[in-house]
Amino acid sequence: MSTDPQPIPLPVTAVTCLEDRAHVERRTVLDLAAGVQRLRLGPVAATAVDRTLHAELTAEHAAGVLDARIVRAWTPRGPRPSAGDSALRRRVHALTEEQSALKRRRDRLRTRLDLLGRLAADLLREIGEGTGHGESEAPRWSAELDRVDAERDAYGEELRAAEARLSSLEAELGEVERARGLAESEPAELLAYVDLTVESATAGAAGLRLSHLTPCALWRPAYRAVLDGDSLTLETDAVVWQHTGEDWSDVRLALSTARSALATDPPRLTEDRLTLTDRSAAERRTVDVELREEAIGDLGPAPVLGLPGVDDGGEVRVLSAPAPVSVPADGRAHRVPVSSFTTAVSSEYACSPELSPLVTQVVRGANRSGHALLAGPVDLVRGSGFTGRGTLDFTAPGAPVELAFGSGDDHRVVRRTEESRDTTGLTQRTVVTRTVRLHLSRFAGPGERGDRVVVVRERIPVSEVSAVEVRVRGEACSPAPDAVDAEGIASWAVSLPPGGRRTLTLVYELSATAKVSGL
Repeated sequence: MSTDPQPIPLPVTAVTCLEDRAHVERRTVLDLAAGVQRLRLGPVAATAVDRTLHAELTAEHAAGVLDARIVRAWTPRGPRPSAGDSALRRRVHALTEEQSALKRRRDRLRTRLDLLGRLAADLLREIGEGTGHGESEAPRWSAELDRVDAERDAYGEELRAAEARLSSLEAELGEVERARGLAESEPAELLAYVDLTVESATAGAAGLRLSHLTPCALWRPAYRAVLDGDSLTLETDAVVWQHTGEDWSDVRLALSTARSALATDPPRLTEDRLTLTDRSAAERRTVDVELREEAIGDLGPAPVLGLPGVDDGGEVRVLSAPAPVSVPADGRAHRVPVSSFTTAVSSEYACSPELSPLVTQVVRGANRSGHALLAGPVDLVRGSGFTGRGTLDFTAPGAPVELAFGSGDDHRVVRRTEESRDTTGLTQRTVVTRTVRLHLSRFAGPGERGDRVVVVRERIPVSEVSAVEVRVRGEACSPAPDAVDAEGIASWAVSLPPGGRRTLTLVYELSATAKVSGL
């Protein structure tokens, strides 16, 4: 071991924060002597993973690492504060000592008052018995009663003062404890050091790079979107939590989506046998169909419950903080700026009445951050200030970004549906006719001018079998949809003046042959 009684400091210089742990890198310069020697460095986080410890030396002369291991020492703290403790801990200790002394004094006062009460009772019984026997010692009895009453009053006053001081001490101690919990954390009792065995051909300085994994650290992406007219500013932040036992001060921080805990072995291949069977006569005569609902993304902001995993699109992504950052080991969330960009956006007011009767402002622009935007919550800000929180899906570099900035209170949408069923006489085809009526209204203030275009979307069933046909009756629609895409989404661009109203009517038919069942 080194003859130096103090371990050599080994500060954290770089951290790569993973989804559920962190890769910590430490660098320092060692003054080596010629030959083999053992050095103790640290302290380091006691949660460091031993098997991931890696150390290497860089020097102009021949030098190498023979062995590196983590050793831990248990140093429980004493009941009294030491020289290096803070003023808050000293104050807590003083208040606790005073509280213990007052409690003991209160107990003694209560015991003494109880004895004085018994003495007064015995004295009154003696007076009663003496009076009954014709004995009269009025001067002595009066003096004794006066002395007992005086002592009871004095000790009672001391007891009330002690209880009042105890109440104030409890309140003050609670405030100091809360302040101490916010301002500082308890030092770790379990300390870890790195014992390093090195060999150097000659004496001289050598650079040491040491790295290891540590749990109790994670990060998640978060965003802040500011809408200013036709431009959108999107700020990317990383929310970092760490409770590793040591602070990260002025470190180079990288954020990775790698999942080192997952197994790297490929999945085992198993047999999947396919067999063919002949259909029965009844199965040939009928075609079973069913209506299947497909999930459609909501236009409005969706709440983020819990702490979801990092969605990186199936590829490991690495982001870097542009400047050194400091993250204390307090287990709380700390936002670290990563990037920011401003892009031109197009805005529209959209509504899907089947999902929600609200008209939402949706903006779309290009991702100009230079990196992929991972899925995460986004704080929405526009001219009136903070408007709410939404979610941002995974977006590749250069891909369009779509955000919903809340609903407008000056719109109202009412949806009504009707359905009729008929069977033709010759072909025995079943025809289901559905009518959807959408009533749109716009409320405007006295000084508001100009029309507003609202994009309304309504879905139509899409058939996957030739025995079932879906047809939009354009002659019965009022007006006909502007477009119907391959997924069966019919859309209208409706222009509404201030105080205007419009009614949209969509009529479509589902027709099936007689051998179709389940419609």
